[in-house]
Amino acid sequence: MGTAHEKRGPFAHDGALLRRLAWLGAAYGPVWWLRYSPPAFGLAAAALVPSARRAVMANLVRIRGPVSRAREALEVAETFGTYASCFAEGLAAGSPGAAKPETSIVGLPHMEGAIALGKGVVLVTAHTAGWELTGPGLARDQGLDVTMVMEAERSQGAQKLHDGVRRANGLQVAHVGDDPLASLGLVHQLRRGGAVAVQIDRMPAGMRSRPVRLFGADGAVPEGPIRLAEVTGAPIVPVFSARLGFRSYRVEVSEPIVLPRRPGEAARQLAAQRMADAMAAFLRAHPTQWFHFGE
Repeated sequence: MGTAHEKRGPFAHDGALLRRLAWLGAAYGPVWWLRYSPPAFGLAAAALVPSARRAVMANLVRIRGPVSRAREALEVAETFGTYASCFAEGLAAGSPGAAKPETSIVGLPHMEGAIALGKGVVLVTAHTAGWELTGPGLARDQGLDVTMVMEAERSQGAQKLHDGVRRANGLQVAHVGDDPLASLGLVHQLRRGGAVAVQIDRMPAGMRSRPVRLFGADGAVPEGPIRLAEVTGAPIVPVFSARLGFRSYRVEVSEPIVLPRRPGEAARQLAAQRMADAMAAFLRAHPTQWFHFGE
C-alpha cells in the first residue's frame, strides 16, 4: 500500500515495527479487539495514505462506473475496513488456538475435476479478501500442498514476520522475481501434484504480461501462470474469495482452463483472457473486496 515517494521510517505503514504490533494485537489480544478494532485502523490508513485511497477510488470506477460522492465515500471506507479486518484475521490465524474461519465454497466440482487430472493445479487469484485464510483450508480439504507466489515486500523484516504466520497457517510462500519459471521449485511442485497460486491483478515493472480486455478497457495479466501450465500440463483454475463477516468467507471456484498439449499463440491468449474474465466477474460482484492499492 502506498508509493515509494511517501515518507518512510521506523513507523512506515508497511514496515516491520507496525507489522509486529499488528501481529501482537491480532494474535494475543482479546477477541473483541480482533473483531471490532480493524475497521478503525482501515479508515486511518485511508486518511494517512492518500495514494492508496486514490487507487481504490479509481478501481471502483473501473469496476462499476462513476457514482455519487456519498456512495463513493461509503465504498472506499468499506474497502479499507474489510482489508484491515482480513489483515488482522490473517495475522491471528497462525497463533496457537486460533479459531478457523467458516468457509463456504461455490464451484467445488471444478477444483475436484482439475485435481483429478493428476498434473497439479495452477491457481490464479487476486488480492481479494481472505486468500491467506481460505487458501490453506481449501488445500487441506483437497489434499493439496499449495505454494503462493508473491512479490517481495519493501521491508524484509515485515516480510519475514508475515511469511512465518503464513507457514503456521499452512501456506508456503515463494518470493520470485520477474519470471516465475526462475524458481524451478514451482515446476517441481506442480509435477508432484501440488498447487501453485499466482495473484494476477498486479503487474510489477518488468514482469512479462499478456494484453487482455478488463472491465471494457485495455489491461494485462501475468504470463507466468500460462507458462507454468504449458510446461507442466497443469490446468489453470481461477479461485477468488470474499469476506462475509467476522472469520467468515466465501470462495468461488471457476471452470478450469486447460491448455492443449502444444498450445499456439491463440490458445495462450485465450487462456489469458479467460483468466481476466473470471477475475472481472468476481470483482463486479464484490467491488469492495479488491485490495489493489497501487496507482
